[in-house]
Amino acid sequence: MKNTFGSSVAVTLFGESHGAAVGAVLDGMAPGVPVDEAFIARQLELRRPCGTISTARREPDAVEIVSGVFEGKTTGTPLCILIRNTDANSAAYDRDLARPGHADYTAHVKYHGFADYRGGGHFSGRVTAALVAVGAVALTALRSRGIAIGTHIARCGGVADRDFEDLRADIAALAEKRFAVLDDARGEAMRAAIEAAAAEGDSVGGVLETAVTRLPAGVGEPWFDTLEGQLAHILFSIPAIKGVEFGDGFALANLRGSESNDALQMENGIVRTASNHSGGINGGISNGMPLLLRCAVKPTPSIRKPQETIHLTTGERTQLQLSGRHDPAIVHRARAVVDSAVALTLCDALALRFGTDYLAEK
Repeated sequence: MKNTFGSSVAVTLFGESHGAAVGAVLDGMAPGVPVDEAFIARQLELRRPCGTISTARREPDAVEIVSGVFEGKTTGTPLCILIRNTDANSAAYDRDLARPGHADYTAHVKYHGFADYRGGGHFSGRVTAALVAVGAVALTALRSRGIAIGTHIARCGGVADRDFEDLRADIAALAEKRFAVLDDARGEAMRAAIEAAAAEGDSVGGVLETAVTRLPAGVGEPWFDTLEGQLAHILFSIPAIKGVEFGDGFALANLRGSESNDALQMENGIVRTASNHSGGINGGISNGMPLLLRCAVKPTPSIRKPQETIHLTTGERTQLQLSGRHDPAIVHRARAVVDSAVALTLCDALALRFGTDYLAEK
């Protein structure tokens, strides 16, 4: 029953949606990395609900740094962050009625009925608050090496955002936006689609696209610990993510080799490629080009429409109609979670390649 990811830089998550708190332990981070509590709060703000397109649950997400930080910088020992739950409402949850699309049934089987079912327990997206908090430390460490990460909502509710163009400028712009789109007019259309689904008691999903710039070449391992494999590993742990692709992904299956190969070039003594169909990775190892990936986020399973389910104790068929506070979409909130997951994975991969002190403040 493992809740830890990473080898050199590892993160462990703990807590439940309606428990006392959620939290994370970040182990192996280099000493001397600045821990900016204002930046952590800003990242958590990007994950929090916003307006009519999100749940009415409002948590303050006040971060308590329990260990691993002294005088504003990491000490190199385990960094523990705690975020207390203060706005849980368990009345809307029934232990015996498994919600379709959720982990209620599988958690019931794995933990023999002892799992905390309230709000999804340990399987809830609430736990990602802790991931975002420690991810902010990882983002800061990467920023000291010139590496930038940004994610936008590529598609939601049948509306597509524009593509990345100037990556560094686009990533900087996204960092200032609660609703992470590159074209604000298309973002308004997405919001309207989410609100329309919510008015019908339904939900929508979407696609998140992430770019990473200035990741050095040579990061990652062949075969079982490829950079794509490690990133996919952590990204698939985020609730509701059901697909991950790199570069042109599944579209490459429709191309010929002459179209999909990225021609190698030399620019000012640095190897670059003329295109980036592979998304910055060859043979499981970064090639120095921007890392590009996309995540498919399924529609939020908690909807107000009647759904068929079973009673977990008796096995009888029954209908479930949910009440309570639920998101009609989570794609806009998941963007901060994806940024954090990618940052933590890259910190681990860079530490394995160049040593832990590669991430230390210079």
